Amino acid sequence: MPPRPADPYADPANDPYNLLRYIPTDSLTGFAHGAIMLVAIVQLALVWKYKTWWMLVLPISAWIFTEGFAMRLVLARSPESRNAFIVQSTLTVLTPCAFIAVDYMLLGRIARFLGTEKHMIVMPSRITKIFIFSDVATFMIQATGSSLTIINTSNVKLGSNIFLGGLILQAASFGFFTIMFAIWMRRVCTSEPHIWSQDRAKKWYNDWRALAGALVVSCIGILVRSGYRIAEASQGYFGTLATTEWVFYAFDTLPLFIAIAVYIPFWPGRFIPRVNAQGEALKDRHELAPLPDIAPADKPRAV
Repeated sequence: MPPRPADPYADPANDPYNLLRYIPTDSLTGFAHGAIMLVAIVQLALVWKYKTWWMLVLPISAWIFTEGFAMRLVLARSPESRNAFIVQSTLTVLTPCAFIAVDYMLLGRIARFLGTEKHMIVMPSRITKIFIFSDVATFMIQATGSSLTIINTSNVKLGSNIFLGGLILQAASFGFFTIMFAIWMRRVCTSEPHIWSQDRAKKWYNDWRALAGALVVSCIGILVRSGYRIAEASQGYFGTLATTEWVFYAFDTLPLFIAIAVYIPFWPGRFIPRVNAQGEALKDRHELAPLPDIAPADKPRAV
C-alpha cells in the first residue's frame, strides 16, 4: 500500500485509505440522522398507542439505520477509519432489508382485514413466509459479498459480484411482490366494488385505500433505492455513483426516508384494529358486510 497522505482532507478522491473517496458533509449527515431518528421515535409511540407490535421492527430498524449515519459523522473526522467505514456501509446497505419485510407483512394483513384473500396470487398466510425467506436469503448474500469486499481485499471482484447478485435478487423479489400487490388492488377494485368503496363516507385519510396508497409510496421508494444500489454496485465500489455524496442522499436516503415516514400519518393500527367492536381479538379476517338481523332463538323454559 502507498504511504498515507500527510493531510487526509487535501485530496480525498485520490486517497487510497479513504474508502468513501470523499469527506461526508456534517450538515447532510446530521439532518438525515435526525430526520430518521425522529421517524423512529414517532413510530415507536404509534406502536405503543395502537398495540401494533408486529410493526415494532420498523422503528427498531430505523434506529439501527441512523447509526450508519452516526458513523458517517465519525468518518468526517477520521476519513481513513476502516472500522467506521465497515460499520456505516453495513448499516446503511443492509438495514433497509427490514423496511422491505414490513411491506411484506402489511399487504397480507390488509388482505385478511378486508376478506379479499382470494384475489391474492400468493395467499396472505404464505406471503410473509415466502418473501421474508427471500429477504433473509438476499440479505445473507449481500452480507457475504460486502464482507469479502471490505475485509478481504484480495477478493474484491468476487465480493462485488456476489453483492451485486444479492441486490438483483432482492430487487427481483420485491418487484414481483409489487406486481402482485398491483394485481390484488385491481382485482378488488373491479370484482369487489362494495369493499373497494366501503370507506367512502369517511375522511380520505381514514379510508383503507389511504393505507394501500401509503404502501404504494413505500414500494416506489424501495424500488428507486434498489435501482440506485444496483447501478452503484455495477460500477464498482469506487465508481461515480459510489463516490458522489449527493447521489447517495438523493437516491438512497431520501427514497428510504419516504418509504418509512409515509406510515406515520397512515399508521396501519388506525385501519386494522386489534380487536373488533365486541372486544374480541381479530384472527384470520375482518367481516366487512353487516350481518343480517336474526332474532335469537327462544331459550327452553325450565320445568
